[in-house]
Amino acid sequence: MKGRTAVIIGAGPAGLTAAYELLEQTDIKPILFEATGDIGGISKTINYKGNRIDIGGHRFFSKSDRVMDWWQRILPLQGRPARDDLLLGRKVPLSDRAHAPDPEREDRVMLVRSRLSRILFLQKLFNYPITLDFDTLKKLGLKRIAKMGLAYFRIRLFPIREEKTLEDFFINRFGRELYLTFFKDYTEKVWGVSCNEIKPEWGAQRVRNLSITKVLAHAVRRLHSKESSILQKNVETSLIGQFLYPKLGPGQLWEEVARRITDRGGEIHLRHQVVGLQRKNGLIAAAQVLDRSTGVTNVHTGDYFFSTMPVKDLFQCFGDGVDPESKRVADGLRYRDFISVGVLVSRLKIRNEKGIHTLNHVIPDNWIYVQEPGVGLGRLHVFNNWSPYMVQDPNTVWLGLEYFCNEGDGLWSRPDDEIIRLAIDELARIDVIEKDSVLDSTLIRMPKAYPAYFGTYDELHVVRAFTEGISNLFLIGRNGMHRYNNQDHSMLTAMRAVAHIVQGLSSKDHIWDVNAGEEYHEEN
Repeated sequence: MKGRTAVIIGAGPAGLTAAYELLEQTDIKPILFEATGDIGGISKTINYKGNRIDIGGHRFFSKSDRVMDWWQRILPLQGRPARDDLLLGRKVPLSDRAHAPDPEREDRVMLVRSRLSRILFLQKLFNYPITLDFDTLKKLGLKRIAKMGLAYFRIRLFPIREEKTLEDFFINRFGRELYLTFFKDYTEKVWGVSCNEIKPEWGAQRVRNLSITKVLAHAVRRLHSKESSILQKNVETSLIGQFLYPKLGPGQLWEEVARRITDRGGEIHLRHQVVGLQRKNGLIAAAQVLDRSTGVTNVHTGDYFFSTMPVKDLFQCFGDGVDPESKRVADGLRYRDFISVGVLVSRLKIRNEKGIHTLNHVIPDNWIYVQEPGVGLGRLHVFNNWSPYMVQDPNTVWLGLEYFCNEGDGLWSRPDDEIIRLAIDELARIDVIEKDSVLDSTLIRMPKAYPAYFGTYDELHVVRAFTEGISNLFLIGRNGMHRYNNQDHSMLTAMRAVAHIVQGLSSKDHIWDVNAGEEYHEEN
């Protein structure tokens, strides 16, 4: 393998993991080309005047021991409490290793954070996933609860036999009334289409085996015991109580990975876009790469090629070398884009009534799903609660507002200042803030953030078959496989692609098996 190279398209979690694993396990030199000027893809962190924005919100949790260990090799687990834990006297799991980093003194550290996600509905906050506790019963009222209970028991007795849509998926697990109350509007806000048009695989990959029964069982277990291990092996992902998080946001971890790659001889070229792929004897022989800073296109040869770019863009790189059917399917794949608005405020109007102590009595949520009618806002992040070091001034509150849209549509095309005004107006309308509390704001657009489970998604096997006919090409990651992967899934696809080369395997099924419904917590 000495002297061989791997061209890797994209410097997000999948591409960076592939490069790192190649350096760990082989003599293959990775050369990464990233079209943007940033490291980390959707897992990057934006630093705006010392206030950091996590694009999408990334909880570092996986049922794969390999991934959990991998993260902690890059950023070691904290050995002392973080700033807010110190001030509030909170107890958190700490590393027992000698010289484990102190987050008050060192930046290269992984924190343990508490998880809280809630739903804002009728200007009231409900736990997510929904817990049928006294607070929920009080806020919903007996009539609505009774309707939810009857609908749930009805669907348990007479389930939808064949789940053809995402709506079928949700109704089978939660009942029609609960689906209509807490899932339908938000999901359609995210995707811009009816749940009847989305395939059920999206639900299977996002909430897996979660159901009312499991939520209730988990609530009962928590009354009698508290999960202290950060592994939480026996807990559904949507129910985890804590997670790991880099002190300065997810981008910090991937920037550290990038540094290690270049230190060991790998190459990372930012603002370099792969615009063409050249085939020879049934293999990819070279990539045409546009230097977006100079406008010059160069040809780079390689022995292996890893693609994390959107499948639609990858197939355009093949030019005329694609059969009409594969091209039709690739062109028909659809994506959902989003806009993230950062809003810095001096205070919140919405009150912390959760009974959880926080600095300045800020609500303790990591994020809130906004189910309120009449607003476009989809999800709200409180970055103070992800890490206290994400906020420049601890006496302020740093919020992230997510708006889902399609690249080029009415919202996407509006000027930044108009979108920011809309975001602030909506926050005030749903009583989260008062307008006079706003100190600063910024906006970030993220194209092709979510591969969609409609369009020609049903025919994805066609493009998969085409690419699998090219033995030295590996599709990995979220957009690379057109699959709604979390970052740990994306990493696992990269790890398995490297294992494919090391072990000399022929089938790539084990790469596509990641996040396809199997339990992967025993991954080695």
